[in-house]
Amino acid sequence: MSLIYEPAGRAREYAALACNIYRGCDHACTYCYAPAATRRAAETFRHPEERPDFLRNLRKEAGALKPTEPVLLCFTCDGYQSLDAKLGLTRETIKILHSAGHVVHILTKGGSRALRDIDLLGPRDAFATTLTLLDDAASYQWEPGAALPGDRIATIREFHRAGIPTWVSLEPVLDPAIALEIIQQTHEFVDLFKVGRWNYHADAKLIDWAKFSRDATALLESLGKRYYVKKDLACFLPEGHPARSSTAA
Repeated sequence: MSLIYEPAGRAREYAALACNIYRGCDHACTYCYAPAATRRAAETFRHPEERPDFLRNLRKEAGALKPTEPVLLCFTCDGYQSLDAKLGLTRETIKILHSAGHVVHILTKGGSRALRDIDLLGPRDAFATTLTLLDDAASYQWEPGAALPGDRIATIREFHRAGIPTWVSLEPVLDPAIALEIIQQTHEFVDLFKVGRWNYHADAKLIDWAKFSRDATALLESLGKRYYVKKDLACFLPEGHPARSSTAA
């Protein structure tokens, strides 16, 4: 399997190309889809490891692949989980991709851990963070190894100040009211919001997704923000709403 690959399914709405630097992730988010997607037991997945000969193989692939679309880091792991502080593979990955002419988009819950690589990114790249909660105690419960929400928010503000395009992944939406408050608190330094529903959990069925989809898009439009609504949420919007047929930016 190629290290730089074309995502399928719902992931394809976020990026045309992606690269997963590590196998597994120690953020241990309880809602994570990646263990099932990679066919690994959750407990095994939460003990990440380096991929064999990763950097050497990445150099070959990056050099042979014509730069077309940005390469997203990462879908089934996090480039700024605690293991990266020891191995430093994310920084080397960015350098390799840039040297081969590729644009890099980073999606992380690592918060300020990512600041060590802010010097590598420029206005053609992008930095993104997933935001699901605002309360520290709730974050410890749902995503115990990830950076706390305030740290993630402060970090994306720093990338914005550095002139690097920013976006937020509002997925999964665990609580509609919190998701709307996240938009309110971050819209001044986030260039794009990507919004998706919560799947594969019994509590997700208790949420009025039609109301949330209307409330979220109305708020984003009132703030003049660019946004993308994933298909499994956009289907709840009224017929004719532009987000039902929009493409990811």
